[in-house]
Amino acid sequence: MKILNKKNLASIIIVNYNNAKYIDQCVKSILNQSYNNIEIIFIDDISKDNSLSVINKYKKKIKIIKKNKKIGIGSFDQMAAFLIGAKKSSGEILFFLDSDDFFKRQKISEIMKIYKINRKIKLLYDLPIEKYDYGNKKIDLRNKYFQRYWPYFVPTSCITMKKEFFFKIYKEININNFPDIWFDFRVGFISFYKFKQYNFFKKNLTIYRKTNQNVSSKFKHMSKTWWQRRQQAHDFVNLLFNKNNIKHRINFDFLITKLMNIILR
Repeated sequence: MKILNKKNLASIIIVNYNNAKYIDQCVKSILNQSYNNIEIIFIDDISKDNSLSVINKYKKKIKIIKKNKKIGIGSFDQMAAFLIGAKKSSGEILFFLDSDDFFKRQKISEIMKIYKINRKIKLLYDLPIEKYDYGNKKIDLRNKYFQRYWPYFVPTSCITMKKEFFFKIYKEININNFPDIWFDFRVGFISFYKFKQYNFFKKNLTIYRKTNQNVSSKFKHMSKTWWQRRQQAHDFVNLLFNKNNIKHRINFDFLITKLMNIILR
């Protein structure tokens, strides 16, 4: 894999687990970008399908890393894989990508341009296009900032950040608890409340696949698992508020969530 210029290099970190049927579309969406100063780091998290045979077709063009052990359950393996990728990366800007998602052709070029123009930006989101079996749905940011107790946070594949900021933020979110609270929520929360980084490029540049195989599909709205996950989210938020001396108060959402978890035990 030839790196053209480290100064303007975009490092794309792809994490995969059992997504063999989507890998080609994911990787090709990066190789076909209009921005060509990139490196691709692909981490396979001990897949049980034929992911490795699929990705090995690209071994001359990308860096392939095979994890040799599981870190834990839920979100911990994904986070550990992104950390491995960041440590192996050479670029200043990191793009995070789940292997069942993919980028529009101009995404990296447009995002890199913003980082170049505004050096104060440390983290930048674009907007997703949710891809369902029946069609696509563009996410519009209007009226979406504060729908809940916390702001709107995008899926993982819409997150980019400076590498030095990633290592700083990782120390804050790497809490060995709350397995159902994933990388995107952890990053969004701490970057917004502690580091005041909530920067959107208001274009839909990432295709975010939503299927029955997604991790999020097991949390059906208002189901027992949905309420359990919501309780983890509140507990995670309160822990980081207290840890960072951020003023907060218990709200109605927290009380209802607590009550529902008692009822559904």
